[in-house]
Amino acid sequence: MKHSNKNDIVLGTGGIEDRCCTGQSGCDWDGTLRNVVSEPIYVQKVYDAVLFNLQGLKTAPDTCFEPPLGCGTNIIRIADIRCRKFFNPDNINDECNLKIKPNTTLSGGQFVKNEEGCDVKVIGPDGTLSQKLVWADTSFCDEEELGTPVFGTQEIEISGCVEIEMDLVVTPCDSNRESIITLSAVVEIAPECNPLVLTNFFEICVPSVFDTAFLPRFTEFCNLDCVVRLATNSIQRDFVIDPRTGVLSVNLIISLCITCEKKVLVPVQLCVLSTGFVELAPEQAAICPTFPRLFPRQINEDAVGGAGGDKCRPRSQSTDN
Repeated sequence: MKHSNKNDIVLGTGGIEDRCCTGQSGCDWDGTLRNVVSEPIYVQKVYDAVLFNLQGLKTAPDTCFEPPLGCGTNIIRIADIRCRKFFNPDNINDECNLKIKPNTTLSGGQFVKNEEGCDVKVIGPDGTLSQKLVWADTSFCDEEELGTPVFGTQEIEISGCVEIEMDLVVTPCDSNRESIITLSAVVEIAPECNPLVLTNFFEICVPSVFDTAFLPRFTEFCNLDCVVRLATNSIQRDFVIDPRTGVLSVNLIISLCITCEKKVLVPVQLCVLSTGFVELAPEQAAICPTFPRLFPRQINEDAVGGAGGDKCRPRSQSTDN
């Protein structure tokens, strides 16, 4: 399937050519300033942020790969070996799903709690309750018009599994013709009841908790990549083939490469320069002549115009008796 432009699709005779795609944001700019206007937005500002790169190791001896090798198959070399996070889209609570759970405690400050002693969480830009409210005695640094440092201890709990795929160059027992086969295995990093724990420390800056209508918010998020290799980098030492079943067992070392970021956020109002509101070109249907809007029209003093705009404005109530 070949894309000639945004809307036209041409079927090719040689199968699907474009296996990947590009996103369409709907934002276009002609390079001039004639359509640039100011718009107010209510967002969260990053007051301070810290970034960490952490690494963990997991040995995986005697990892069994599938499918079994045929009888008499000769392994010539490894063409490629790769690792990725395991995720079951049919069950987000699957125990095999690789999970990264950061736990942070503060010194010199604290997370705000409710009457049950649980951390108060608010909705972040990811749409989940991923932000905690922070309180610290910022009065000393407020007089200097500076932020207050807070020291933190971070523990990252890792549980679940990773998927490993290995491309092998092999030859059958009755031929010298080489071919590539792909074997796969699922390796458990740690069970959820006994996760792998990585620890580090950090310092982060907190703004005033008194000179503001909102308490600062704290959020943290992590991502994980994995790299796999043979334990001794030798096929002769790390490969074992069961002569009865043909199952290949491999000794592996898995490196867990983790990136974590922590942010202190504060709600703010900003005026930004905009080139206009997004309007995507819809894919037209053959029956309906018109379709409803997804967002309301932007109404302001200039757009409504004169006294016509006053008809929709509520009048202030007098306090006189």
